[in-house]
Amino acid sequence: MPVDKLFGSTIDLIAKNLDLRAKNHSHIAGNIANAETPNYRPKSLSFEGQLKDAMKNRDAGPAGTVPAHPRHIPIKGVARNVEDVEGILDESSSSGLGRDGNGVDLEREMARMAENQIQYNASIQILTKKFEGLKYAIKGGN
Repeated sequence: MPVDKLFGSTIDLIAKNLDLRAKNHSHIAGNIANAETPNYRPKSLSFEGQLKDAMKNRDAGPAGTVPAHPRHIPIKGVARNVEDVEGILDESSSSGLGRDGNGVDLEREMARMAENQIQYNASIQILTKKFEGLKYAIKGGN
């Protein structure tokens, strides 16, 4: 039995979320490491909206993932499924630049890192509960 039959799209969604949160962590760590680099612009990875759209497309079925007519123009940049989501990397052009042109706000980046870590840990806990439920079912409720 495929995993999709057991959990629906939950496992795919959580796996992609964990992957993107790890990438986001790397970008935030890079921002922190470059807090004193002249002319450095902080980077951020946004992906939550893309994941939501991909889940809507998945729920819409074939009509939501394929143009209705062969001559219709397919929508570019819209993930057709969760696996296609890569996130959008944004290089900040904030007006809060220091005298050296650096745009990193260290306190903001530390808060972003803490939030990302909390959300990563929450995803791990959800995934763990899913597998504990499967283990419980396999053992027959014992």
